[in-house]
Amino acid sequence: MARRGAALELAILGLLHDSPMHGYELRKQLIALLGWGRVLSYGTLYPCLKTLVRHGLIVADDDPEATAIRGRRNRIAYRLTAEGKEYFAQVMEESGPATWDDENFGVRFAFFARTDASTRVRILEGRRSRLQERLENVRDASLRGRRGGDNYTRELQRHGLESVEREVQWLTELIDRERAGGYAATGDDTGDADPSTQTA
Repeated sequence: MARRGAALELAILGLLHDSPMHGYELRKQLIALLGWGRVLSYGTLYPCLKTLVRHGLIVADDDPEATAIRGRRNRIAYRLTAEGKEYFAQVMEESGPATWDDENFGVRFAFFARTDASTRVRILEGRRSRLQERLENVRDASLRGRRGGDNYTRELQRHGLESVEREVQWLTELIDRERAGGYAATGDDTGDADPSTQTA
């Protein structure tokens, strides 16, 4: 499948992995998964769903439980096919550079529970390495900015630097946790990545 829209395709497959959904519910879940800043229109969602149907990864069924409204057909429920489940499992085993880039990492991380520990560590390490490179670039830009530019430019650079530093620290904590056995080793299945919130 095309690289463009790969994160959306993976998110759809992951959400449909457990249960079928209507387009409305799927869009709502995708917006929650992709983040507050992402607006997902039906004009983006439905072409992606049609592509997945065409590739045989999902099917669209009339929902027999939906009440037909006069002049309208029943609502469509989307569900994963056996091929879709197999494809999703294969994609979740990947750990190359595309898995830790800005567009894909968040979606991959959302489905980390379906990924084995060694793959999770490789993706986290790759993401951290990429961000450490970015951190050096931001620091260099910040140093150059001190010699020129206005206060707002410098403030934006400071914000960028702090954001990347926080994510690198978060990734380091996650890598350490995974190497220690992950959440399963601590009996924590809540998905809360902050150890300070755990009860004794």
